[in-house]
Amino acid sequence: MDTPRELTPLRKLPRQLEAACYNRIRLALLRSGEPLRITLAQHRGLEVIIAHDAWLCVDSLMEDMPVLAWRAFQRHARDNLHQPIRCEIHLYHHCAGLIMGTAFDDLCTVAQRRFAHNRTIGEP
Repeated sequence: MDTPRELTPLRKLPRQLEAACYNRIRLALLRSGEPLRITLAQHRGLEVIIAHDAWLCVDSLMEDMPVLAWRAFQRHARDNLHQPIRCEIHLYHHCAGLIMGTAFDDLCTVAQRRFAHNRTIGEP
């Protein structure tokens, strides 16, 4: 991903992502190729660029200025699909901490609607 590697985050925090949301987005990424770009419905101007190594939330109204990113997904030693995924969240904007939870919730909601056709038999 073309994440600005030279851009130093203001803060890095450990996080756990809900497995159902992570799995849905990961499956969509594998099926459609990379990168995916998802517009957040509840956050004006914010879009998430999904790649294998990072999910970068950008402000599309400010020429894709990075706001925050979910990175360093710990998926390699994973032996199940229902437990949360550990990762790091990088905050690039001074107000990113205020929206990091709601932005992820919004991303999950939009992804669920957008990738509903990817559901397997028996999934609600």
